[in-house]
Amino acid sequence: MKPIAVRARLQRTCLAASAALVLAISAWNATAAIVPPGVTLAARQELVRNNGSEVETLDPALVETVGAANLARDLFESLTATNGDGAVVPGVAAKWEQKDATTWLFHLRANARWSNGEPVSANDFVYGSQRFLDPKTASSYASVFGPFILNGAEIVAGKKPVSTLGIRAVDAATVEVKTAGPVPFLPELMSNPNFGPVHRATIEKYGREWTKPGNIVTNGAFQLKDWQVNSKLVLTKNPQYWDKANVQLTQVTYLPIEDENTDVKMFQSGDNDMTYQLPTGTYATYSKQFPGDIRNSLILGTRYYSFNNRDPLLKDVRVRQALSMVIDRDLLARRVTADGQTPLLGLLPKGVSGADVSNYEWAAWPMTKRVEEAKKLLDQAGVKPGTKLRFAMNTSDYNKKMAIFVASEWKTKLGLTMDIESMEFKVLLKKRHDGDYQIARNGWVADYNDATTFLTLVQCKSSQNDNFNCNPKADALISEAAATADTAKRTQLQTQAAKLVMDDYPMLPLLQYGLPRLVKSYVGGYSLKNPMDHYASKDLYIVRH
Repeated sequence: MKPIAVRARLQRTCLAASAALVLAISAWNATAAIVPPGVTLAARQELVRNNGSEVETLDPALVETVGAANLARDLFESLTATNGDGAVVPGVAAKWEQKDATTWLFHLRANARWSNGEPVSANDFVYGSQRFLDPKTASSYASVFGPFILNGAEIVAGKKPVSTLGIRAVDAATVEVKTAGPVPFLPELMSNPNFGPVHRATIEKYGREWTKPGNIVTNGAFQLKDWQVNSKLVLTKNPQYWDKANVQLTQVTYLPIEDENTDVKMFQSGDNDMTYQLPTGTYATYSKQFPGDIRNSLILGTRYYSFNNRDPLLKDVRVRQALSMVIDRDLLARRVTADGQTPLLGLLPKGVSGADVSNYEWAAWPMTKRVEEAKKLLDQAGVKPGTKLRFAMNTSDYNKKMAIFVASEWKTKLGLTMDIESMEFKVLLKKRHDGDYQIARNGWVADYNDATTFLTLVQCKSSQNDNFNCNPKADALISEAAATADTAKRTQLQTQAAKLVMDDYPMLPLLQYGLPRLVKSYVGGYSLKNPMDHYASKDLYIVRH
């Protein structure tokens, strides 16, 4: 161990270097779609893209699903943004700087405007952040992001007023963000729409109706034109957007199609330019049929099933372990999904920063040994063959085929049966949050590249912990990691926390997310380097065809 004084000096040196790097990066001039030289744009710049399901909201404070976040990033711009490759770039803030380990300054660009022509000010960000974390707003993401900001956790818990939040307006063009501890990824965190600005006068005038067409005021590259629930949502280019000269699309139509086969049929008929996800087992076929349109890449996402740890059967860790041990994830990836996704046994996907990925010891065992051990665990727990399990999922052929495979694994290897209930995504979302299920389909795509975005799924008081598990020792390690500026120690602590909590088997990891989809060859700007599926419409364009 180095003496404390030496360690502190090293930390200050690294901090200074980090701040200099942030300033250098943030000085870049952000643009929207980057059209390569020699590419001729189509006269009609309109895109139709499937969003996978109907969104739960357009209110940035209440956004929690991937689909809603896709729309929120188009409608609202935060202090920072991410480009087509997933890199952090300036948003409303033209530049930023880190003053010390827990203090950041974001300098707003002078030409940022709301869609009604009013300037975007620092107070709009303060109001938006305070509203997001206010318990009265009841955001399911407040407990996820709140703890990163000074007094955020206390505000979410109702122990301090929102006025104490560590986000304030130094002046009309400067936002100061004070964090509860060192948050090296803060610029990326602030790109999320939950921390974006909202137009206070509009909310106060219309109340809950403020996000409807004709009412909503936005500051992003697009504005809301039409919203027909369960049919389509149409956005048009925002003429007030500061970088409108580089936004090529004039209209974007989002479709809420959950059935992957319907999605593909619309792509084939020309009614959809960008599918959400291919049906299971079809990737090879469509790769041959649409060689110029196929797109696929792994992302920072965990596809898993939630175990309700409060359930009378599943509250026994031996049962949860047995159910996890017998799933042949290699077979699931190769034969069922067959689309490039990779087997996953832990909470963290490969490529995530801030922690090392680890597997269970039994992962290297032959399946016969795993099944034998799983049967012993069930016998010790008093679970007999023929016991029924209940599984909830959102309507999707993809999810159904995965569920049928898992049910077959449990039936043939353990003698357990599973009843599958299918429902709309919004209904499943509520059931998971309410704990009104036994086993449920779930998934998580990173909001930023750090292990904390996945650890929130298993922390004791997190609103995104649909498993209802709690490991105080793991939580303590996570808290210790949040308080240190030593990156190596932080990684070590978060790695330990992830392993410790997963030894409780609170959830059933299955696959690391991939994004097998069809995108028309004339849609430009779609990058395969994007690690979190953040494809903002401002980065896309239509090539003449």
